[in-house]
Amino acid sequence: MNSNLDMYISSWLYRQMAMEYRTDRLSRAFSALADPTRRTILARLAVSEATVSELMAPFELSQPTISKHLKVLEDAGLIERGRDAQRRPRKLVAAALKDVADWVEPFRSQWEGRLDNLDRHLAAMSKKEKQHVTKGPSARQKRPSR
Repeated sequence: MNSNLDMYISSWLYRQMAMEYRTDRLSRAFSALADPTRRTILARLAVSEATVSELMAPFELSQPTISKHLKVLEDAGLIERGRDAQRRPRKLVAAALKDVADWVEPFRSQWEGRLDNLDRHLAAMSKKEKQHVTKGPSARQKRPSR
């Protein structure tokens, strides 16, 4: 069954990579997500929209540095700039994160299946070991030593 799942994942990945636009967008998203500062900014924007000043608050970074991080997130399509009178709040684009989650999902499913198989195997080994212990000493222990 794992071979079928592996084949499905391989063909799915190939189809995804064949779509150049989507791959470029995913590459930019993963690149943007690679930085912990940008991940923190996204976590903050998941709560509500915020201005550059509000996003700068938890960091000891300059405004130009935060702006560069925001530019990377915008280019990746993960956030967008709004307009509210004089404010320019940034907000999260949930659809872009869904694309990342959709790409990761087959891998998560595959590894959950593998971990479930490992859990079952370890439980069976533990059960056999408990049965072995409750039966008393093994035949090897009963033999006289040489």
